[in-house]
Amino acid sequence: MAKDRSLVRASDIGSWAFCRRAWYLVQVRGVTHARPEVLQRGTDAHTHHGQQVRRSGTMQRIGLWLVILGVLLVALFIVAAIMGWG
Repeated sequence: MAKDRSLVRASDIGSWAFCRRAWYLVQVRGVTHARPEVLQRGTDAHTHHGQQVRRSGTMQRIGLWLVILGVLLVALFIVAAIMGWG
């Protein structure tokens, strides 16, 4: 599959800013990295970090719903005590 040259990715800008020659060799000349396992470890680390970020967002939403539920339960107990239901 050919690369879409009309799309500039943030990683391309970062690569170019870090080392223009390395970016040129990979993107234009098609030279492969000397140690692709290092690149794969970085990709794996970023994937893991992304999963952790998504998980923390989910846990934050669950925590917010639990706080809302707790406030509602406290309000219900207060109303029950005032009305003499309990």
